[in-house]
Amino acid sequence: MNILIVDDEAPARDRLRQMIGDSGEHSVVGEAGNGQQALLMAEKLRPDVVLLDIRMPGIDGIETAQHFNAFDDPPAVVFTTAYDEYAIQAFEANAVGYILKPVRRERLDKALRQAARLSREKLGAVAAQSGMPEQRAHVCTRRQGELKLIPITDVLRFVADQKYVTVIHNNGEDLIDDSLKSLEKEFAAQFVRIHRGALVAVSRIEALSRNDDGQLEVRLRDHDKGRQLPLIVSRRHVAELRRRLKGK
Repeated sequence: MNILIVDDEAPARDRLRQMIGDSGEHSVVGEAGNGQQALLMAEKLRPDVVLLDIRMPGIDGIETAQHFNAFDDPPAVVFTTAYDEYAIQAFEANAVGYILKPVRRERLDKALRQAARLSREKLGAVAAQSGMPEQRAHVCTRRQGELKLIPITDVLRFVADQKYVTVIHNNGEDLIDDSLKSLEKEFAAQFVRIHRGALVAVSRIEALSRNDDGQLEVRLRDHDKGRQLPLIVSRRHVAELRRRLKGK
């Protein structure tokens, strides 16, 4: 198999590369020092397996693995981690492959045989059970054929139109593969639904007002780079919206 090694510590990458090379069964096609590098390299190199460290600055291993699901052909993942009782229990409960550091050859060989593609639901369960953050810090999109990460803090709103969801953010707008329902669940602390097809960032809400037809509208700060389009609030979501604004 072709393997991509991801770890923010060079000695850990060196050890894995040497052990894989000594086995003669697999090939290391690349190394990355953080989650963002891992996503870019995996998209380019198309490894069969990613050996993925969990605790990394920036985008951690769980979120990186979640973004692999945006690939047409996602790689299998094996996590590498220092001993953490809760993380190990979560991996084992959800049949997720892992290797303890310092890595032993026997465990590496076994983990590579058991490497599997991981669904977002399974990764969410691992995060919840181990005490790691379930919520991503970014959403993932493809722009001009390349994978791009959009920080959640840059997002103004998510809008659903039939099968597609558009994310409107500080630098424009993009299509993403996530459903509005899954986004509402994952980012419930930051976003509120205003009608069947839209979630808005609570922190970006500037004002509520009534239009000429008596409908409640939301106005957002920095909305669409100055294009003030009306955001209608459906009646069924008015009470929850007002409740969220009181706690803002």
